[in-house]
Amino acid sequence: MSSTLIQEPIAKFSQPDSKPSSSSRPGAGDREYQAWVANGPKQQMVLADLQQGPLGQEEVEIAVEHCGICHSDLSVLNNEWGISQYPAVLGHEVIGTVTRLGPNAKGLKMGQRVGVGWNSGSCMHCHQCMSGEHHLCPEVQATIVGHRGGFASHLRSHWAWAIPLPDKLDFAESGPLLCGGITVFAPLAMHAKPTSQVGIIGIGGLGHMAVKFGAAYGCEVTAFTSSDSKFDEARGFGANHVVCSKDSDAIKKLAGTFDLLISTVNVKLDWDNMINSLKPNGRLHVVGAVLEPISVAAFSLIMGQRSVSGSPTGSPVGIETMLDFAARHNITPQTEHFPMSKINEAFARLQSGEAHYRIVLDADF
Repeated sequence: MSSTLIQEPIAKFSQPDSKPSSSSRPGAGDREYQAWVANGPKQQMVLADLQQGPLGQEEVEIAVEHCGICHSDLSVLNNEWGISQYPAVLGHEVIGTVTRLGPNAKGLKMGQRVGVGWNSGSCMHCHQCMSGEHHLCPEVQATIVGHRGGFASHLRSHWAWAIPLPDKLDFAESGPLLCGGITVFAPLAMHAKPTSQVGIIGIGGLGHMAVKFGAAYGCEVTAFTSSDSKFDEARGFGANHVVCSKDSDAIKKLAGTFDLLISTVNVKLDWDNMINSLKPNGRLHVVGAVLEPISVAAFSLIMGQRSVSGSPTGSPVGIETMLDFAARHNITPQTEHFPMSKINEAFARLQSGEAHYRIVLDADF
């Protein structure tokens, strides 16, 4: 059931034009659409009629077909990070088709299928943007904080952040690649080689994709999981070895094994034990948003010349490269689907920990 009309400020990078775009469809001014809105932390989302202002000169509007639910959506819904802005339209793993283009939007065409991930805009002129690291822009626009996300009939984005999708992708399954996928692909691309020994800590929404990417890249992959029930499944994703992450003795036996460890979990680990499993010059790379400080003994790093690092998602080019790699190797996340009208039930399943492993909402407005 639709609620009353809600009006919010246009996103930071909308760059609204005083005149309708000649390259857009008719009616390029104010436009109504529907979205699932969170009006406060830990509240159920309600379907609402919203209004957008004029399409920005460098914006693209996308009709949403599918949108994954990421644990980050849950964190922002509940304001776990203290950055949420309400009312909020969440959803940042968007698959859809271009329906309108601003006059200065480049490289896209009407009806083209594109994806939008964690970010939907950046300044396009700072050192980071000009260096191709748009995701590190100090003014980068998160898709679901201060901007309306993809749990909606339509989404807007800067043209550079609307990534064309390879034809070989399974579009209905690919939404989670746009956030979770690039999050785990980026450290592999930066720090691994096909000859690397790679450990993936956590076989969940992020970790299962990391195993698939690492195996396809040619690495020897060890999966760490706290759940014995996931051992066989991790091997099915491509892991060569599986280790219980709660078994300190088993981890100690792996001392000096890994070139790269990617931690995808948001819980405290035996960090010193994990660091000691690295080879000299090895790296522990953190992409799971663990809220507690990571305590590591300095000598564990110094004597082995090891590193601890982290990264967010990736640049537009990084996302495009990841999607091409996924299409080439037929990599898709393991998903469950809900109609978007069942969004609150889907979030409850995610919060319960029962999702296996990513949830995708199919638009049914």
